[in-house]
Formats: sequence, C-alpha cells, structure tokens
Amino acid sequence: MLRLLGGLIVYVSTLYCGPAARTGKGRGKEGGGLYPELAALGFREGSSSALISLVGRQCALLPSYEVARQELADRGTSLDIKVVHGTAKRLGAEALTARTRDLLRWRAGQLPAGRELAGKRVVAQMDGGRVRQRRVTRRQKGRGKNKRQRRRWKAEWREPKVLIIYEADEQGRMKSGTRPWIDGTFGGPDEALELLAYHLHRLGAASASSVTFVADGAPWIWERLDWVVGRVGVSPEKVRRVLDWCHAVHNMGLALTALGLDKEERVELSRKLRRWLRRGCPGLVVEELERQGEARGDPEGLAQPLGYLRKHMEAGHLAYGRFRREGVPLGSGAVESAIRRVVNLRLKGPGLQWLGENAEGALVLRAAALSGRWEETMAWVGEAMSQNRQLGWEWRSPDMAAELKSGVPIKPPKAQKASGQGDGEKAA
Repeated sequence: MLRLLGGLIVYVSTLYCGPAARTGKGRGKEGGGLYPELAALGFREGSSSALISLVGRQCALLPSYEVARQELADRGTSLDIKVVHGTAKRLGAEALTARTRDLLRWRAGQLPAGRELAGKRVVAQMDGGRVRQRRVTRRQKGRGKNKRQRRRWKAEWREPKVLIIYEADEQGRMKSGTRPWIDGTFGGPDEALELLAYHLHRLGAASASSVTFVADGAPWIWERLDWVVGRVGVSPEKVRRVLDWCHAVHNMGLALTALGLDKEERVELSRKLRRWLRRGCPGLVVEELERQGEARGDPEGLAQPLGYLRKHMEAGHLAYGRFRREGVPLGSGAVESAIRRVVNLRLKGPGLQWLGENAEGALVLRAAALSGRWEETMAWVGEAMSQNRQLGWEWRSPDMAAELKSGVPIKPPKAQKASGQGDGEKAA
C-alpha cells in the first residue's frame, strides 16, 4: 500500500529483497529487507518521499503533532494523528541513522573532506540547553480488562548539546547570504565534540583561512578542543579560542558584588574594568580585583570569579583587543539563538516530555528546517535509506576519551576496505 502526497492510496505488487543472512534475533527495527523498485522511486514505509518530507517538515516547525495534523488537513492531506506521529518519528530516526553511518565512515577514515569551507573564515560554537525526557521505570503488564499493573515513568531534565558552524565576514558576523549548519545530540561531551569534529571535517575546515571556537566557560568544551583541532587537521596557527564576552563580564560582575562596594563606586569601577577588558588588558582587570580584595580582607565569594578569569586569561581566551583587530567574534550569540529556536520553541515547554528515541530526531529535523537545509537533508536521508533501511543510529565515542587521557597526537585511522554497508549491519 502506497500513500501519495495528494491523499491517494495505491496498491501495487513489486519485488522484495530479503536480508543477506538471518541473525535469529528477529527482524529488528524497520525489518530486514527492502523493495528495490520502490526505493529507487523514493518510497519508504509505504509513503512517497514528497509526503514524508511534507509531514516531517510540518512536525518540525509547528508546536505539536496535532497542530501539524490540522495544518496538513487544511492543505488537503488528511492523515490520522498516529500516521503523522509515526512518519515524523521514523524520518527523525532515518536522519540520525544516515548521520551515524557517515560518522562511522569518518571514524574509519573512509569519508573524504569537503570543500564548502575552503579558504573561508569559519566560526564554530557549542552550548547546551534543557529538555524534559520521559523514562519508563515499569512497563505495563496486560491490556484492556486483563491489565494487571500500569506503566510508571519519571520525567528527568536532559541537556541537548547544540552546535552551529557558519562563515563569518571581516567583522566576525555571520556573512550575509550564507546559511549556517546546525546540529545537536543528547549524548555526552565526547559524543558532542566528536560530532563537531565530524562536521568540520566533512565541510573542509582544514582548508579554511581561519577557524574560531567561541564558547562559555564549560570545562567539557575547552578540555576537548585540542582533540577536535588535531582530529580535523586544522593548523594551530589558524585557530582562535574565544571566551564569550558576556560570560567574562558576568564573572567580573560577580567579583565586584563580592567586594561589597556601594552602588556608585561599583558602577564606576565596572566601567573602567570593562574598558580594560575590551582593549585586551585582562591582566589589569585581574590585578585590580585582587588589589580591591586584599584591601577588604579577601571577602567570601571572590575566589571563584577571580579563578575563572585568571584561568581563561592564561589560556589566551580573553585577548579581546587582538580578536577585534582580527575580526573575530567575541560572543556566542549565534549558538544561544540556535538553542532558543531549535530546542526551546519546540522541544521545551510546560508539561512537554519526550521519549529519548524521539527527542534527538526531532532536534535534527528542526535544525535542518530552520537553517534552510531541508531539501539537501531529505535527499541525503533518502539516498541512505534506499540502500539500507535498517535503523541503527545510536553511537558512542569510546576512543576519544582514551586519546584525551593518553595525550597521544591525534591521527585519523587508516582507511579500510569499504564494505558498502554504512553502519556495519547486514545490507538487504
């Protein structure tokens, strides 16, 4: 049964190719084979590629699946809410599967570097948001009248880590007429930074004229940037690391608050310190705060912001005067805006809870829609699913932690003989 964009349902007879070998563990996700003739025409799970794209885009952009169903019905495509939800859920899993297959190819040294960012000024930013996920603690037993116990669950806060990569102009702003690349994951810090390195590699950041990393003070980002630079192959001379200006000023404000100054004195001192910081003199800022603290007996609460500023000053993240002259962005507003538009306006809300397997797929689809890369994402996913429709998108990064701990110079693994199977599973 094939469902078309206009609502027409067609029944056809066609060839089916079973899996190359049986595992004895059942069919698994999305079965074990595919219909090659339908795959060549873009049909997946009984729906045309145009219908899948439309349903997925509406579910990604609109605030709920029910609103998406109503919008589709107003356009003449009447679908049951279960069909709408199932189509969007499956499309998200397919996008994650296609990404995982490419990421595993990159791990094996089989993914060639792109050329999109060659010779350009590149900016990469990363930060975390908050989404409520639903975790089942006890499954339901029985159905209907035979139900013996209900399902129990807990709602827990999870941190989706969002990244954005864009081309900057000579003032450090996003270049007019260009589109950013936005992606994210609910994995840990290793997975998030490996995802960033994968995108920088496939876009050709190693050939860029400069690569700037802007982030807040989260240690899980700064501790792994050297790994990212080495894994991508970017020359260290091209790399700039910038602490977000607002976070630096915020910690400077915390230090002034801890000093217990009156309002007029605090405002006057704050203006002077901000001026020094913007000119690229963080050492004067730290020395002045230390002198004020000694004069007041090192008040409680001063050590933390001072340590924060001193650490990033010694790492060269506060050279805002030089950054301004080089046209390097000083703030991480791009990723903050991406978190608001991608995560907060769709995945986060009062009473809104997500299953773990659905949240990341929705994040990836919404990021593709809002960054203006929906069509190319759908073409990429369709090509991947036409070759192997098994869904296996979960991945981990065990090698990165070992490399960080050992301190061994990062080198891409040697290319292995291609098997033709993106994620190592049995192809149809």
